[in-house]
Amino acid sequence: MTSPLLRLRILHTNDIHSHFEQMPSIAAAFHELRASAGAEHTLTLDIGDHMDRMRPQTEGSSGSANLAVMNETGYEAVALGNNEGLTFTKEALNDIYSSKANFKVLCSNLLDSETGKVPSWGVPYHIVEKGGIRIGLIGVTAYFTDFYTLLGWDIQEPIRATANLVRELRAQVDLIVVLSHLGLRNDEKMAAEIPEIDIILGGHTHHLLEIPQRIGNTVVCAAGKFGQYFGVVDVHIDAFTRKPVTIEGYVRRTDDYAESGDDQVKAVIERYEASSNQVLSREVAYLQQPLAAEWYKEAPLGNLLAEGLRKRVGVDIGIVNAGQFLEGLANGPVTVGRLLEICPSPINPCLMLLSGENILQALEESLLPEFQEKLLYGFGFRGKVLGMLNVDGLRIEYDLNAPAYAKIKRVWIGSELLAVEKEYQVATIDMFTFGVGYHSLSKGRGVQYFLPEFLRDIMRTELQDSEAIQQSNVQRWFGV
Repeated sequence: MTSPLLRLRILHTNDIHSHFEQMPSIAAAFHELRASAGAEHTLTLDIGDHMDRMRPQTEGSSGSANLAVMNETGYEAVALGNNEGLTFTKEALNDIYSSKANFKVLCSNLLDSETGKVPSWGVPYHIVEKGGIRIGLIGVTAYFTDFYTLLGWDIQEPIRATANLVRELRAQVDLIVVLSHLGLRNDEKMAAEIPEIDIILGGHTHHLLEIPQRIGNTVVCAAGKFGQYFGVVDVHIDAFTRKPVTIEGYVRRTDDYAESGDDQVKAVIERYEASSNQVLSREVAYLQQPLAAEWYKEAPLGNLLAEGLRKRVGVDIGIVNAGQFLEGLANGPVTVGRLLEICPSPINPCLMLLSGENILQALEESLLPEFQEKLLYGFGFRGKVLGMLNVDGLRIEYDLNAPAYAKIKRVWIGSELLAVEKEYQVATIDMFTFGVGYHSLSKGRGVQYFLPEFLRDIMRTELQDSEAIQQSNVQRWFGV
């Protein structure tokens, strides 16, 4: 006699990054797919980075807009992404999730360093029953130890944490689903090392798996980025053996549901857009003169940021790429929203010891079009191109007509020439420590990160300093 089958439909998104324009269509699709399978047979999940503070609704509402949209869409459990965990303080996350979330927040590898426990608004795992199937949910986030420590978190190695929870849950549930904001390579490693996992729903590296990977008995799925796609997994389980018979995953284009966008979600987004615009209209500085930003040549706004980094960290040299600014500032009032528009990246200051040789290499590369025009996305960068280097504390003499990597003639630090064999304390940005952009700037040692400030927070302080603004007009790069 054939065993009866129990069925489950999982709907999942990842790495929405506050692309609110996609959420009405995703909500409409979820309502339709939930109705066709039956709400009692459907589980709706997000795998992290739904929030992104570059978007006005998120920044102006401190993430409340995302929570309201997720509640209205019907999410039942979510994993934290690094954009939630690292761009908001503990206090902000407590405010966001404690009273506003209608879903479970999975913190399977994130503990409060003071208590050694998951935060009060999170759970280490979640067991939910759908259509007679008991599902164990585990949610793990990327292992950025240095950053989480500075914010008061004790992050656990995610694959080891997952293995421990799988051992604990396996006998209690019919299906184990891991919400993994770790990236595809780590998902593949997890599937290979922990074969008791049935499904891994992935994110973080923005990978799209139109056809799921099957590694042993584990099905690995992911739905790309920015809400362009969403994922569906249909599961059938033998009612007697309690084992999966079929697990079929696929993705759908969100645009296919654009004409049937959910009106309730649209209304939530519009409401938060209006309230966020009010918050972002607050004036933080008034400029007596415009401050230009340029990607391919020295400009005051980039100099001002380099100076601000240097002062914040308390050293003699500041270095940052000009591409952090999308535009310059006109004279007159400067608002919170305008700073977000021109400097949207959630990037933090950092301090490192760099050799003169590595500084010199970066300065040489800064004069080359292939570096200035390099297209970047990720690692916190929300600009368009890398841009040349803006500096403070240096005087650079160069010859553009000289061969590549021989254009820099002399570099002065105060009254001394840069020595290639000497180490210098340099204030720069966390992005460079990840090995992107100017690679020699990732070779520093003794790296210290400064959180929770973003670059636009540094700019807000500098724009209120008339002397710093005047200094930003002082030339650092001299053609010879």
